[in-house]
Amino acid sequence: MPRRSRLLAPVAATVVVIIAGLMFAANFWTDYMWFQSVGYTSVFLTELWTRVLLFAVAALVMAVIVGASIFFAYRARPGIRPMSLEQQGLDRYRQSIDPHRKLFFWLAVGALALLSGAAASGDWRSYLQFANGVDFGVTDPEFQMDVAFYAFVYPFIRILLGYLYAAVILAFIAAVIVHYLYGGVRLQNDTGQRATPAARVHLSVLLGLFVLLRSGSYWLDRYGLVFSERGYTFGASYTDVHAVKTALTILTVISVICAVLFFANIYFKNTMVPMASLGLLVLSAVIVGAAYPEIVQRFQVNPNEQRLESPYIERNIESTREAYGIDDADVVAYDATTELSAEELVQEAQGTTVRLADPSVVSQTFQQMQQVRGFYQFPEVLEVDRYPDADGNLIDTIVAVRELDGPPSDQDNWLNRHLIYTHGYGFVAAAGTQIDAEGRPVFTEYNIPPRGELSDVVGDYQERVYYGREGAGYVIVQAEEEYDYPLDEEGETADVPTPEDAVEPEVGPSPDDAQAPADADTETTDEEAPAEGEEATDDDSGAAGSSGSQAYNRYDGSGGVQLDSFFERILYAIKYQEPNILLNSAITGDSRILYERDPLDRVEKVAPFLTVDSRPYPAIVDGKIVWIVDAYTTSDGYPYANRIDFTQAVTDTFTDGTLQPVGALPGNQVNYIRNSVKATVDAYDGTVTLYAWDEEDPVLKTWMSAFPGVIEDRDEMSDQLIDHLRYPDDLFKVQREIMREYHVTNAAAYYGGQDFWAVPNDPTGATDRPESPYRQTIQYPGDEEASFSLTTTYVPRGRENLAAFMAVNSDPRSDDYGQLKLLELPRSTVIFGPGQVQNAFDADANVREVLLPLEQSNAEVTRGNLLTLPFAGGLLYVEPLYVQAGGGGAASFPLLQQVMVGFGEEVAIGSNLPDALSNLFDGAAAPPAEPEGEEEAPEEEAPESEAGSGGDQDLTDALNEAVEAWEESREGQEEADERLREALEAIEEALAEQEGGD
Repeated sequence: MPRRSRLLAPVAATVVVIIAGLMFAANFWTDYMWFQSVGYTSVFLTELWTRVLLFAVAALVMAVIVGASIFFAYRARPGIRPMSLEQQGLDRYRQSIDPHRKLFFWLAVGALALLSGAAASGDWRSYLQFANGVDFGVTDPEFQMDVAFYAFVYPFIRILLGYLYAAVILAFIAAVIVHYLYGGVRLQNDTGQRATPAARVHLSVLLGLFVLLRSGSYWLDRYGLVFSERGYTFGASYTDVHAVKTALTILTVISVICAVLFFANIYFKNTMVPMASLGLLVLSAVIVGAAYPEIVQRFQVNPNEQRLESPYIERNIESTREAYGIDDADVVAYDATTELSAEELVQEAQGTTVRLADPSVVSQTFQQMQQVRGFYQFPEVLEVDRYPDADGNLIDTIVAVRELDGPPSDQDNWLNRHLIYTHGYGFVAAAGTQIDAEGRPVFTEYNIPPRGELSDVVGDYQERVYYGREGAGYVIVQAEEEYDYPLDEEGETADVPTPEDAVEPEVGPSPDDAQAPADADTETTDEEAPAEGEEATDDDSGAAGSSGSQAYNRYDGSGGVQLDSFFERILYAIKYQEPNILLNSAITGDSRILYERDPLDRVEKVAPFLTVDSRPYPAIVDGKIVWIVDAYTTSDGYPYANRIDFTQAVTDTFTDGTLQPVGALPGNQVNYIRNSVKATVDAYDGTVTLYAWDEEDPVLKTWMSAFPGVIEDRDEMSDQLIDHLRYPDDLFKVQREIMREYHVTNAAAYYGGQDFWAVPNDPTGATDRPESPYRQTIQYPGDEEASFSLTTTYVPRGRENLAAFMAVNSDPRSDDYGQLKLLELPRSTVIFGPGQVQNAFDADANVREVLLPLEQSNAEVTRGNLLTLPFAGGLLYVEPLYVQAGGGGAASFPLLQQVMVGFGEEVAIGSNLPDALSNLFDGAAAPPAEPEGEEEAPEEEAPESEAGSGGDQDLTDALNEAVEAWEESREGQEEADERLREALEAIEEALAEQEGGD
């Protein structure tokens, strides 16, 4: 080849190596600067030095074992090789390799060391848990070892054995190659000696080491039986305990004997001893390790499985319930009533509210009414929190922040995306239990700049959102003037729904007629802002100004990495492969680059040992908007506890199944989980703070020992932050999945499986995934007060009727926070499940009469969340119905126009919840129709019949009076309160008269 061509390949390779090195260096150094900017350099350095330590040790061990094997094989090469065609062919290779044998040696050893070290560095989590493990204080029922051994020690020893196995096997392969190349091992030999004595000794020692490691593995496998999947349930089964455990002990002893025989070949120096040892090991593995357990399983266990496996099923049930935190669930047999009397309805109605605003539907309303500009964005599913109303009462509130999705599409260039359009603006909230007369949510915080009754309660706060779930990957601030918010050129703000306009959907009868669907093409609400040319002000932000119809701002927070020097700009230009970072003259030493702006990404990065919840939510805390992120400690090493796929367990109506939680184990398999950490991310400066929530969790204690000072004590939380904490979604979904089977605590019943449950699919038909849990304030049976809860339902496996209702207290101020409560319905009574209630809605004539005109028009009808809540000794179903004009066009949004309710087997519809319940009650309370063809009552029974009929009429009149009085009492009129009292007395008299007539 020409000299120029020969030089081209190494030059190209050098260039590639340099570019790759620069990219690696840029990413490494910018990562360090990021950790430094958020105050978590200890996490970066701890992980780094742990990786370096594991890399060095694994690389050194691999290099020593393989290198020593190659060195010994070369030194033991025979001085004189027999003449054969085989050796003549190998002479050419020896002549080519010998001049460069040292180079080949170091290349081979170095490559294996690098690969081994790189693989070992990825096991840094296992090493830190091994080195810092804290006892659980719970022992397994078989070996009486603390759970910490299985969670922290056992996995690391497994990893260690794996690397030693790999090193010995590679050393053996390398020895065979070298011995063969230099004549120590011969495939063709007339004398029958296919290996020299030195080669036999060398290979025997390596095989002895391998078998000795195998003996250790057999002994460790005994403890691994607590993770066996052989039996009816996860964990050691009857066969494992009575056959496999014994077999492994025998195999351990046989392996040690075989290893000794291999080592003895140093003296015998023949092939008979190692071959006999190898044959003994294989034979014992087949007979003792495989055949014996299979015989026990097939001929002893299978015919008597329920009786023999019962003790081990009990172990599995107990461990699983404890590992997932459902062992203290409060299970109550709930004989749900399916009928209500007038007295019960009126009594239950007073003070009961229902969250009708569906977070997944009103998102479109938020988008249309509060988007303000097309480049702002709200999430598809909003969050439910609690905030006080004007009277100081906590109410369910739908919340979101107005995030910046990016610049307008026709202005989407690098400058606008990364330097001008840098942040969102404002916190938006709506009362979950209030709907205005047109079916819109009642906003308690709205517009730009924000205003509303929420601001009056929480006070001033920083409205700008630089850290959120939408927008560009990175932005550079303190460079160009940043777009802040739009200004209304006319200086006026359009009206938006306010609490005074609301219809309080409190449970109770109402005589209002059904409202006609309001026009969904309502004008998008304009924002409140200073008039054109008027300067915007904000005490918590940098300088703000206006130009034309928009205000500008310059970031003055401490978030991001300061670009102090041109060198740092070079690093980020390499990291993002963007030369404009170097070329833009507005970027100076005062500029800051903000990246990793998603709150989940930030928490995952500063705490890579945690698994984060998929639903972060915003809250106003201590004068700023913060994202609250729930984080979990997980393990797959809890003995006997059933393992589940974390991703699959948390997939429901509102998730797409693509969640990949950081910190979860390979395959996302977990069998232990705790909500150990509550994290916050400041939406303005990105500050990440981790708080220990479950301070007794041994896994959290282990990580706090490995990363001291990273997680703050629970006492460091402010009161306002605690007010907005809640029970996390993903943990509840995991517990819901486990409770499907493990509500059964009797081994015989579990073996039969007849009482297993299933989570019903979304009854509205939106997806075929499980129905999402719902956040709502409910009055749980037996509780004195209503509580903020997360709820779900179960149906029997293979059926659609309701099997159970589960809720968890989500109020952090409550002593019952985190308490799972389960209402188990009687198996002998059919209570409609969500799917059956939805079918009843669709089939009911009165409901169809209302829905048919809407469905036949060009309006789009959307079914909201089908809520289930305890009510008057039974279970009430409530489903809001939204109507969107124009077939769901871009200018329209859903308006809540009807509410469907179900109780027992009765369903009804109304323009609001009181109206729907009134219709439901009237249908249930009406006297039964006389069957067709039945003879009339005898004439002499007329007086008794008239008495009964008169009682019904009096009851109806009294109810109508109660309805009117109840409505007026809601307006605070004293006269109406007196009328309500009199009407209730009339109801009692009418009931007494009816009973007397009957």
